[in-house]
Amino acid sequence: MIDDNQPRIKVDACFSPHLYPIYADDESIVVIIDILRATSAICTAFEHGAEKIIPVATVEEAREWKRKGFLAGAERDAIQVEGFDFGNSPFSYMGDTVKGKTIAITTTNGTQAIEAAKDAYKVVIGSFLNIDALVDWLIREQRNVLLLCSGWKNKFNLEDAIFAGAVTEALTTKNDQIKLGDACLALKYLYQLAKQDPYKFMSQASHKERLAKLNLKKDIKYCLTPNLTTVIPILKDGALVKMEPVEILMNS
Repeated sequence: MIDDNQPRIKVDACFSPHLYPIYADDESIVVIIDILRATSAICTAFEHGAEKIIPVATVEEAREWKRKGFLAGAERDAIQVEGFDFGNSPFSYMGDTVKGKTIAITTTNGTQAIEAAKDAYKVVIGSFLNIDALVDWLIREQRNVLLLCSGWKNKFNLEDAIFAGAVTEALTTKNDQIKLGDACLALKYLYQLAKQDPYKFMSQASHKERLAKLNLKKDIKYCLTPNLTTVIPILKDGALVKMEPVEILMNS
């Protein structure tokens, strides 16, 4: 039952970084979403012990970090840029290669969304891999939430929208004090169509087709797998770090 005396938590969704200025405010937590594959890769890197990830907007910025001796990843049009240690396949960010390391990364879409939202109250990384931990933390924070879909080159894409819908459904199931913007309401309905088999639902999605042509079906299935980690990456002083347990439980 909705308690009219308790402030409602507003949850909305933005379909691309290009639209972010329309939604931006100083009070909302922004969840960065780039399911295929940047936010999935970032969560994977932290699960495998990465110390810090520095998101940058351009290939040249990433190259400069590499010149300084850091590991660096760069992807454009779903392909790893020549001369870099990683692209944005989550499988590249596993094992001892990343453990304890600081990694600079730039991607076609995900790091552009981070750049757009970097001055928000809090910026965290969302993926199916950490969805339950993320939702539980958002509920404990008792803050307005903006789900920022990275899209594809500032256009709407299906996989980010489905994930935003999944988060919306989970939030409203666990907290009846949430007020949804129309975008979130639409994405919640979209997810309800997709949730029985997201992989099949996305069979004709443009980015899924793009990755399939590059023989990356394994990546797609991995990125659609829920709850492989409880890690929540958070942006602090221009770098992503793993949220500490004390931060996760602070408002519980």
